[in-house]
Amino acid sequence: MSFKVVIADDHPLFRSALKQAVESVLGCDVLQSASLDETRRLLSEHADTELVFLDLNMPGNQGLTGLSSLRSEFSDVLVVMVSAEEDPQIIRKALDLGASGYIPKSASLDQLSDAVAQVMDGEQWVPQSVMSDVQSATDHNQKAFAEKMQQLTPHQFKVLKLIADGMLNKQIAYELNVQETTIKQHVSAVLRKLDVINRTQAGIIFKQIMGE
Repeated sequence: MSFKVVIADDHPLFRSALKQAVESVLGCDVLQSASLDETRRLLSEHADTELVFLDLNMPGNQGLTGLSSLRSEFSDVLVVMVSAEEDPQIIRKALDLGASGYIPKSASLDQLSDAVAQVMDGEQWVPQSVMSDVQSATDHNQKAFAEKMQQLTPHQFKVLKLIADGMLNKQIAYELNVQETTIKQHVSAVLRKLDVINRTQAGIIFKQIMGE
């Protein structure tokens, strides 16, 4: 096939197992990374990447922030979360934030292969063992906020994350190396798109969804 897949995980043994599953199902080129920054670099260098398997707790990732930032920066790339955690609420939040699936690291090779096939068919994949719990974990307010958050541009998403970190406009401007007036415009756009009344509310809900 003429596309690539990135496996972003800092555990070599799991990367190897997932690589085997991807190659057996898709027969495509598989790239590997061990940090979020390295993942970004690979996606920037390889525009033909269609799918990323992202470790929930890899270096540089913070909760589900890595998922949202990749979805914001590389909107055409599918992202599947992989993790040793099997908390239905975390899985639900990942799906609400645009993940195409959630694979536990306890998954068998057959499950990994099934997940790869379903995701490439345009379906979301989660283990059958937690399916009902994930469905019942739906928080409609958080889901609505997550959907609105996907409307943000990459710059607006960065501003929202820094707002959630408690930074003022002047500090955000310094961090992103832009004028403070530009940040004020971004903040206004963020609040409008998220339909929240102030930056404090935006930051609180962001942290709740991201699991920070």
